[in-house]
Amino acid sequence: MTFQKATLVLVDYTAKVKDTSEVFETTREVDAKSGSLYDANARYQPRLVSVGESWVLKGLDDALLNTSVGDKLTVEVPPEKGFGVRDPGKVRMIPLRKLGDDAEKISVGDAIEIDERTGIVRFIGSGRVQVDFNHRFAGKTILYDVNVVKSLNTDEEKIMGLLKRRLPVDESKLQFKINGTQLDITMPEETFLAEGLQIIKRAIVNDIFKFVNKLEQINFIEGYKNPKTEMPQEKPTESKVAEPKAAEPKAA
Repeated sequence: MTFQKATLVLVDYTAKVKDTSEVFETTREVDAKSGSLYDANARYQPRLVSVGESWVLKGLDDALLNTSVGDKLTVEVPPEKGFGVRDPGKVRMIPLRKLGDDAEKISVGDAIEIDERTGIVRFIGSGRVQVDFNHRFAGKTILYDVNVVKSLNTDEEKIMGLLKRRLPVDESKLQFKINGTQLDITMPEETFLAEGLQIIKRAIVNDIFKFVNKLEQINFIEGYKNPKTEMPQEKPTESKVAEPKAAEPKAA
C-alpha cells in the first residue's frame, strides 16, 4: 500500500546533480565521506518527511506518494520540480566599490551577500562584479537515490521523530511521557541556552498537535540540578597523634 498525504516516513537518500554527479546532500555517512561532504559534527540518519507536504523538493515529494516501506528507487527531479529554472533577471552587474573593503578579497565562485541576498560571483573586471542570485542548482536536473526506511505509525514514534527533527541532541537524551491527552517533554540541558529556543518549542508544539490528534496540552519541563549535590564528597583527613620520643640518655 502506498503512502497517503501527511504520512510521516523516514527516508535515506543521497542527492546529486545529474550532469556532473556532484553529491550535495546525503543522510548516509559513507556517501558523505566519498562525496567530500563529511562533517564530524553532523548526524547521519534517515530524514523525517511528511509525504506530500513540501518537506522536500516537489519532484521527490511526488515520487514518495507512490512508494511503500522498503522501496528503493532513483528519482529524477527536473528543474521545475527542483531548484527552479534559471532566471537571467537574477544576474546583476554591481560596481566593485559597493563591496567596500571586501572588494579586493573576492574571487570568481565566491558566495557573497548583497542587499540581504546571497549570490555567486560569476565575473570580475572593469571595476564591476557579476553576481548570480539564482539558486546554485537552478536549471539543474537532480537525481535522488532513495531508500524508504520506515513509516511512523504510533503516537510515540511520531513524537520521537518530531523531537529529533527540531532538537539537535542524541536520541537517548530526548524524554517524554504521555498522560492521557497531555504530553510532558523533558528538555535536554544542552538546549537551555539554544538560540531561538522559544521558536523551537513553538515549532515542536505545532508539529505534534498536527500529527498526534488526541493531545490537548503539551508541557515543557526544564530541570536544574544543584551543583553541590554533584560534587564528590571529600574523605575526612585522618589525624595522627605523634608518639612521644624516648628520652635521650644524659651525658656522664
